Amino acid sequence: MLDALERRLQALTPSTPRRWGTLTAHEMLCHLADASASILGRPGGAAGRSRPWRRWLALYTALPWPHGMKTPAHVDPRQAGTRPGIFEPDRARAIAGLRALASATPAALPAAHGRFGAMRQRDWQRWGYRHTDHHLRQFGL
Repeated sequence: MLDALERRLQALTPSTPRRWGTLTAHEMLCHLADASASILGRPGGAAGRSRPWRRWLALYTALPWPHGMKTPAHVDPRQAGTRPGIFEPDRARAIAGLRALASATPAALPAAHGRFGAMRQRDWQRWGYRHTDHHLRQFGL
């Protein structure tokens, strides 16, 4: 699955049109890279409120994620997130973040997600897949 996501990311160009939302293709790469870095940058932490049904629906069903969800400022390239620079290095950073998330040990991952509650390693890896897939679908890939 990781290889398939990488191939789809490689198919993205700066001019790939979006189907919904406001991010450009380049901004989306920065968002993906920042999201991975954010997750890997805060291992451990409090478990937070448990939301097993929400986590299961979002991560383990085929239901598409809703469009138009508010993006946290720290991973929004139009707010406090990384602003687009040069496309290829930004794509490489997004792919490297995805690979790092896929190979992260349980100790390197947060105990919880803000919307889904307690998360295990496989939940975070599934989240990485679903999050990337959601944004690639945003650009028809």
